[in-house]
Amino acid sequence: MRITVDIDEGILDQLLALTGEKMKSPAVARAVEQFVKRAKAKEFGTRLREGHFDYALSDEQIRELDR
Repeated sequence: MRITVDIDEGILDQLLALTGEKMKSPAVARAVEQFVKRAKAKEFGTRLREGHFDYALSDEQIRELDR
């Protein structure tokens, strides 16, 4: 999808450097993708801590497997 956005030139320069991309569009697309992935991971972590998932193993069994 093609869109037009105003991004501060200094921020865009930093984004290019951080992503290693040479062109603006791929750098912005990569940054947006990473933002969405992090937001989803954060939501998953929150739901996990709140007990929205049920696992067959107990906490003790999980700790034992981690050793």
